[in-house]
Amino acid sequence: MDVSRTYDVLILGGGNAALCAAITAAQADKSVLVLECAPKHFRGGNSRHTRNLRCMHDTPADVLSGSYPEDEYWQDLLKVTGGQTNEKLARLTIRHTATCREWMIRHGVRFQPPLGGTLQLARTNAFFLGGGKALLNAYYRTAGALGVEVAYDAEVIELDIRDGKFTSAMVAHQGARLEIRAKAVVAAAGGFESNLAWLREAWGPAADNFLIRGTPYNMGRVLRILLDGGAKSVGDAAQGHCVAIDARAPKFDGGICTRVDCVSLGIVVNRDAQRFDDEGLDFWPKRYAVWGRLVAAQPDQLAYSIIDAKAMGKFIPPMFPPIKANSVRALALALELDPAALESTVRQFNHALRPGTFDHTVLDDCATAGLSPPKSHWARSLDTAPFFAYPLRPGITFTYLGVAVNERAQMLWQDDSPAANIFAAGEIMAGNVLGKGYVAGVGMAIGTAFGRIAGEEAARHAAS
Repeated sequence: MDVSRTYDVLILGGGNAALCAAITAAQADKSVLVLECAPKHFRGGNSRHTRNLRCMHDTPADVLSGSYPEDEYWQDLLKVTGGQTNEKLARLTIRHTATCREWMIRHGVRFQPPLGGTLQLARTNAFFLGGGKALLNAYYRTAGALGVEVAYDAEVIELDIRDGKFTSAMVAHQGARLEIRAKAVVAAAGGFESNLAWLREAWGPAADNFLIRGTPYNMGRVLRILLDGGAKSVGDAAQGHCVAIDARAPKFDGGICTRVDCVSLGIVVNRDAQRFDDEGLDFWPKRYAVWGRLVAAQPDQLAYSIIDAKAMGKFIPPMFPPIKANSVRALALALELDPAALESTVRQFNHALRPGTFDHTVLDDCATAGLSPPKSHWARSLDTAPFFAYPLRPGITFTYLGVAVNERAQMLWQDDSPAANIFAAGEIMAGNVLGKGYVAGVGMAIGTAFGRIAGEEAARHAAS
C-alpha cells in the first residue's frame, strides 16, 4: 500500500465480488489496491463459507444436468422475493451466470458434482471444489500474479467524496491513519450483519438471540459512510439471508456446517411444542432462507426440528449431533418441552397424514389434510424410534439493506443520478436483486456478475 501514489482502482472489501472486480480491473492493465479489513487468515468475508453458484444453462453443461433456462431462474427468484426485485438487474445477473464458469475456471476455480439429499441442486447449481475458501485462494493467487496489491487489517473509516466524486479513502492500518487516493472506487465490503447494535435497531430485542453465520468483520462501515454521504438506499434493514441454524452454533463465523437441512423431512415446533409453518411447502434450496425469519418470530427465537429414524441418511448432517431419544416423551424431556404437548402435536400430525408415495427428490404426494399449518410434501408419520431433534435459532448470513446501482454497477445518488467513479458489487448492493427471500447460490451470482461489471467500469473510468 503506497500512500504516495494514486491508484487507478481502489477496492473496498476482500470477498468474491471484490476479487472479481480486482482481477477484471487488473486485466485491463490498471493499478489496483484491495483493502481487506480482516486479517489475512480471515480474508474473504462471507465468501469463505459459500459452496455454489446458481447458473442459467439451456443444455447439460459440465457439472450441471438438464437445463435451467433464464425464465425459470427468473420465476424462482420472483417467487422467493415476492416481486421485491429489480427485474433489469436480476436478469442481468441471471444471464451473466450462463458464461461466468469459464471465466472462473480460467482464474483457478474448480467445480465438482453437486451434493445430494434434500438439496436437489444437480440441475441448477455449480459447486466449487473445496468450497468458498478454495475459490478465494484461487482468486487471490490470480490477483497477485496480475499485480494487485492487498492490504489486510485495513479498515476504511472515511471516504472523501466531493461534488459527487470519490477522491480518497482514509484507512486505519497498523495504528496509523492513511489516505489512499484512487481514480475510481469499488465498494464491495459486505453488509452490516455483524454489527449487533445495527441489527437490534432493525429487529428489536429479538436480534439479541440471533447468531451470525458469517464473518465477524462485516460491520457495515462502508455502507454507513455511503448512505450518510447521500447514496440512494435500497432494501430493508430488517430483511436478509436468514437461515435456521443449530442453536448450539457459535455467535459468529459458524458457516455452512451449522445449517440444519432436515426441516423438510420432519416437523418443526417452537418452545410450546407447537408447529408454526409448512415444513414441506417447496424444495429446501428455495425455503431454507425463509426458516430463519420464521424462527425469529417464535418465543425466545428458538425452535426444534424433529425427525425419526426414517429420515436419517437423507440429508447432510450438520456439525453438531442431534439430540436422541427412544420415545417422543423422552425427546420432549431432553429438549425441556412439555411432554404432553409434544406428544399431542406428533399425534395430530400423524393422524392428518394422507396416503402417498414418499420421494424427497421430487414434490411428492405425501401431504396432510385438515391440519393447520399443513405439510404439503414429504409428510411421513413420526413413528420409528429413535427420534432426533436439532435446536434452531435464526442465523444471519448477510443483510439486504444496501446502495442502489444501475446496470453499470454505478452507485446511485438519492436523485437517481449515477456516481461518476463510485461502483458497488456484492452484498452491499444485493438488495437491488434481493428485496427479501433467497434461493440457493444467487448471492454468489450477484457478487460474481456485479464484481466483474464494477471492475470493468472502474477500469474504464480510470482510463478516461
